[in-house]
Amino acid sequence: MNILGISSYYHDSAACLVRDGEVVAAVQEERFTRKKHDESFPRNAIRYCLQSQGVARGGIGAVVFYDKPIDKFVRILKTHFAMAPMSLKAFLVTMPKWVRKNLWVGLEISEVLTDLGYEVPESILFTEHHESHAASAFFPSPFREAAIVTLDGVGEWPTATIGVGEDNRITLLKEHNFPHSVGLLYTAFTYYTGFKVNSDEYKMMGLAPYGKPRYARRILDHVVSLNPDGSFRLNMRYFNYLGGLTMTNQAFHDLFEAPPRRPESPITQHTMDVARSIQGVTEEIAQRIVGYAHQITGKDRLCLAGGVALNCVANGKLLSQGPFREVWVAPAAHDAGAALGAALTVWHQLQNRPRQADGVNDTMKGCYLGPEFSPQEIETFLRGEGCDYEVLQAEDWALRIARLLANGRIVALFQGRMEFGPRALGNRSILADPRAVDAPARINKRIKFRESFRPFAPAVLEEFANEYFDLIQPSPYMLFTARIVPERRSAAEPDDPAASLQERLARERSDIPAVTHLDYSARVQTVSQKRNPKFHQILCAFHQLTGCAVLINTSLNVRGEPIVCRPQEAYRCFMKTGIDHLVLDCYLLTKPGL
Repeated sequence: MNILGISSYYHDSAACLVRDGEVVAAVQEERFTRKKHDESFPRNAIRYCLQSQGVARGGIGAVVFYDKPIDKFVRILKTHFAMAPMSLKAFLVTMPKWVRKNLWVGLEISEVLTDLGYEVPESILFTEHHESHAASAFFPSPFREAAIVTLDGVGEWPTATIGVGEDNRITLLKEHNFPHSVGLLYTAFTYYTGFKVNSDEYKMMGLAPYGKPRYARRILDHVVSLNPDGSFRLNMRYFNYLGGLTMTNQAFHDLFEAPPRRPESPITQHTMDVARSIQGVTEEIAQRIVGYAHQITGKDRLCLAGGVALNCVANGKLLSQGPFREVWVAPAAHDAGAALGAALTVWHQLQNRPRQADGVNDTMKGCYLGPEFSPQEIETFLRGEGCDYEVLQAEDWALRIARLLANGRIVALFQGRMEFGPRALGNRSILADPRAVDAPARINKRIKFRESFRPFAPAVLEEFANEYFDLIQPSPYMLFTARIVPERRSAAEPDDPAASLQERLARERSDIPAVTHLDYSARVQTVSQKRNPKFHQILCAFHQLTGCAVLINTSLNVRGEPIVCRPQEAYRCFMKTGIDHLVLDCYLLTKPGL
């Protein structure tokens, strides 16, 4: 049975295909439209999922949408009416979209499937938003039973839930409702620090270690009333998102002693301190919610989803500080992954189909669920472009790439199926030597064209991970931070907060300085032979050549664009940036003069 899951209209639209309980395809719409965080109806993603898996015209058993638009619409209407007349401008901006499009999801699904040549199932199903998130966290996890916590901006009414998963059933026990939301709280500070909401929250997370938490007490005294069980209330006098078109207001700006930072303007110590403060408060809220979940469920394993679950710093502290023995985070924890959760909800929860969990292996297939391209397709493209290339033989493919990296070259790697979710995990990646102190500056300035403070993630051979990082469990989806083990840290003087940002960035903090953040942390990807054998081969070859089992792994794209999907986009990224070499499956391209 083929179940098609769909999410759209807010951010990160996506489609997923589940066949007889197995996730066989999943992809975000942005990868096709090239519009980052594309919220539009995922027509292209649906086409890919159905056509790539050979679904026949009448082969769709069920279609499910990831939330309930009518319930969400009621919440938005009630909010506008409650805030009238100050909400008039926001009402006039919001309502046309809902009236024209968002309320007619079922009709659009039917029209798109018909247009693509598929029969529409008798009924189109709708799950609740946080039910979809919970399902995306628990059903693919390796755990037979676990506590479940979902944290995001807002769904219909809930902004956070606590639940429990046992075998093929999920029960949501507690919920926290709008407008009190840890996701919206974090997004408000994202807006205030000059970054793009629902897009750049990870930038604020990366900036936080450069600051001091000097506003944390102010946030807890004035903005958030936090209880021991993690329940909280936001003081709405400091926010504008209920009735306005911005996240914060003048009272908020007065409290934090400055107007919002203008996007792209210089980053000041004030901005860094604000980022550090809200990061710490968010971690405290999450820790209390998770502690309460442990208390009321009695489980010793935890599953996490929702946009806040992409905060890998908070995840790392939840893992290291307990109380749960193991933590599994949905790889696509945001709304894209909710399409997958909705489809699995139909299979397990609605149809009562059994679920297998061995306690060790998840069922996400490494998140390699997107499009792939054959060597023949790639060669046809390269010949059409008139490219010079070398064909790498299978027996020394990994070694050739590893030698380039060991010689200080920056290599773009395009191979296999594209990753689902926000992380590049070795199939659409830019790789470099983590021992090179200047590598972050080179990649940020010449390739990614992004802010200099942005850290880089290490990919490490899973079997050597604990020789580099204080990591309690594997981290295959790059969703946990861990600290560099003490013996690898440099003996340099402690960080000087009075130094300039550039001076602090230039400090060499470990023997893998390019992936060591200011606080000796790193967002780790552990690479196993089972999940990605070819990427594992490259790391093994690099380790044999250099004695280092780590590589820089950052996504193959430039600032403001989604991760590349097709060879055409990978080639374009290679040609317009400072990437030295591009590997397209077995084909190696080299910049002139190298």
